[in-house]
Amino acid sequence: MSGSTGGAPQIDGQRLLGRLDELAQIGAIEGTHGNCRLALTDEDRDGRDLVGTWMADLGLDITIDGLGNVVACTEAGRVADSVMMGSHIDTVATGGRYDGNLGVLAGLEVIESALSSGRMPARPLSVGYFTDEEGSRFAPDMLGSLAYVGGMALEEALEITDRDGIAVGDELDRIGYRGAAPVPGTVPFAFMELHIEQGPVLEFHGVQIGVVEGVQGISWTEVTLRGQSNHAGTTPMPLRRDAGLAACRIANEVRDLAHNIGDSQVGTVGAISLVPNLVNVIAGSATMTVDLRNTSEAMLQHAESRLDEIVSRNAEAEHLEASQRRTARFEPVEFDTAVIDLVEKCAAEAGLTHRRMPSGAGHDAQMLARVCPTAMIFVPSFDGVSHNPAEYTAPPDIEAGANLLADVVWRLANGEIDSEIVESGATT
Repeated sequence: MSGSTGGAPQIDGQRLLGRLDELAQIGAIEGTHGNCRLALTDEDRDGRDLVGTWMADLGLDITIDGLGNVVACTEAGRVADSVMMGSHIDTVATGGRYDGNLGVLAGLEVIESALSSGRMPARPLSVGYFTDEEGSRFAPDMLGSLAYVGGMALEEALEITDRDGIAVGDELDRIGYRGAAPVPGTVPFAFMELHIEQGPVLEFHGVQIGVVEGVQGISWTEVTLRGQSNHAGTTPMPLRRDAGLAACRIANEVRDLAHNIGDSQVGTVGAISLVPNLVNVIAGSATMTVDLRNTSEAMLQHAESRLDEIVSRNAEAEHLEASQRRTARFEPVEFDTAVIDLVEKCAAEAGLTHRRMPSGAGHDAQMLARVCPTAMIFVPSFDGVSHNPAEYTAPPDIEAGANLLADVVWRLANGEIDSEIVESGATT
């Protein structure tokens, strides 16, 4: 089809909502509206098969790479020329139906609406989903998109194992999604991701659209403390080497650290495991996770340094051995200024209330931003809840976000801001 400079065709909101509902039936958590489709499980395979069927029904050219990343394009062999949309379809163990899925299915809906209208923009359109974005089964998160842009070698990614020692490569083979396309993958002309906010800011301010300027840097650390397991009744308090106590003190100080640094700094201890974990035994060892995030790389490094001091001081106070292992580390990401401006312009012209904001969560878009002009659109999350079966975004917000995505992608694909993109230096 020839290129068109007319406005983007409107998306079919009911069709998009219907697909979100249908995908949510795979891995549904009984008694809730939530999902469990951990990466490369049978449920993930079934979700991939369903989305792949929808892609094939539209006659899209589908490629699957060696890490199971899937890209579907309106024109064969032209992903490099395309404006790509996408996200992920894996979930956390207690996930909702919108996180990631909205970005993939909205991208598919933008393409279907364009094809159905008989009008296509000058550039091809593509939609992709990336393996193991959540990182819940295989660390780090954003694994598929990280490898897609060349941030991790395919061989290294395939050897990553889950808690049961099962490797990524073996699971890809088992579910039939180790493809032939090369990794790193083909870099598109530009990338856009529609996503739920996963936080309370938009709802709190009564705003319909988040114009995402970038993604906070993320630092995940696993801390291990080793003391002495001993009797809870016969060991005097001054003679204890209590790993559990030190873990609790560290967790408390991580919260204080975030408050003291302020601004965008957040800190979370999400998991603590004690051994032997018995009511009448002093914990001989403790393993805990610390999640630090900041929009500033300098301040994130400062927070990491503070964490080192906190761990060392508390270990010394309890006469413990301490070790730390960095399990994930991503610098803050700034999206392309020209594309951000375009999102804001389109939102204003559509009469949508909007505000610029950072993302507190990691997304595939932050990986694609390494190689091509990229930005994101947020829609509100009810009560700011995500990674939870109660995750919910109202249908009017979903439809507004998808139509905004269509408008932005249409203008990108018709070259509206090509000169601004070149001037921003985002192209490779």
